[in-house]
Amino acid sequence: MSAPFILGLTGSIGTGKSTVSGMFEALGVPVFDADKVVREMQGPGGSLVPAIETAFPGTTGPAGIDRVKVGAAVFGDPAALSRLEGIVHPAVREARRQFLRDHSEAKLVVFDIPLLFERGGVEEVEAVLVVSAPPELQKQRVLKRSGMTAERFEDILALQLPDAEKRARADYVIETSGPLEQTRAEVARLVEKLAG
Repeated sequence: MSAPFILGLTGSIGTGKSTVSGMFEALGVPVFDADKVVREMQGPGGSLVPAIETAFPGTTGPAGIDRVKVGAAVFGDPAALSRLEGIVHPAVREARRQFLRDHSEAKLVVFDIPLLFERGGVEEVEAVLVVSAPPELQKQRVLKRSGMTAERFEDILALQLPDAEKRARADYVIETSGPLEQTRAEVARLVEKLAG
């Protein structure tokens, strides 16, 4: 029995990565959603809450970690950010290993990792799919989100590798500016190619 083919899925904010991730799931492909796993680990009763409270007192409560307080505790402080990442990253790595054990029979699995190029993880996948969209469409999508401002959008973009650079480093690119059906068809073709 061969191990599953691991496809890394990434894309900048507002490119439609979550939509594409959902399309893989709809086709029966197991998807490891790194952000979702972190939210669960940091939510009410989450496994990371005690360690984060110990490292950053006063940043957690009944609802789990308070993202605003943790953000304030690490913002502009590389040592504090490194301390937080030292708590979160090993736990996510172990969750990813468990996910692979749980889906060892699958032909294809997807690692949905928003900052795959920026924070590392490329070495753990066999190919990278970048979800991409034109900058104007990206901005339009993101500014529709609750609580999002143009300034915050720019701050987030500044932390991400430019779309053109991601595309250049990708094995596959899916452009999401067309109709959903077109995107769905591209995902289906890729699943057939990698899992067929």
